[in-house]
Amino acid sequence: MNKNTNEAPALQIQILPVTPLQQNTSLLWSPQTGEGVFVDPGGETEKLLAAAEQNNVKIVAVWLTHGHLDHAGAADEIRERTGCLVIGPHQDDQWLLDDIEAQGKKYGLSGGRNVKPDRYLKDGDTLSLDNNEFGVVHCPGHTPGHVVIYNQKGAFCFVGDVLFKGSIGRTDFPKGNHQQLLDSITAKLWPLGNDMRFIPGHGPISTFGEERASNPFVGDAVLVGK
Repeated sequence: MNKNTNEAPALQIQILPVTPLQQNTSLLWSPQTGEGVFVDPGGETEKLLAAAEQNNVKIVAVWLTHGHLDHAGAADEIRERTGCLVIGPHQDDQWLLDDIEAQGKKYGLSGGRNVKPDRYLKDGDTLSLDNNEFGVVHCPGHTPGHVVIYNQKGAFCFVGDVLFKGSIGRTDFPKGNHQQLLDSITAKLWPLGNDMRFIPGHGPISTFGEERASNPFVGDAVLVGK
């Protein structure tokens, strides 16, 4: 995804909704090397690996924004089958990653596995895919260990369940915090720029500028005076 459409894309993205919760797993890869990552593989491992094979992508990592089942349920199996690393989220979400199988039983979603990442992420960390650098911001509120992964050059990011087109993440789950979520969005995400496109955990892509203009929860007009 490049801002200049006249340039050959440095990276390509395919969004693959998985599980009955229709969570957006992203297959992100470099056309130059064929190396790629899955962002938030929530389930349906066969579907995800088939998409990678169809695009001739070698999976070198799984990046997780947070620990909920529909975002991390397939991470361990993909690591087992590809030999890749599991990276993220922040260590404050390990309690959720340890509870994936129990979450599956509770919500009737089978196949998810508990997972321990090879590397946790924290605010200010960086990730790289074929020399394309990604930044990391810790954005608690939906979950305590939620992170957002962004590419400044390409002006796109993966926000998990922090922000949606026209909405924000739920905070009624255990350890959720509504004010903390609002603070994460306004203090951590808005400074990345209005042109930043975001791929949310569910639903369509939007931009930070569009949400600042119209989002009924975190739009600029809504937050004036708060």
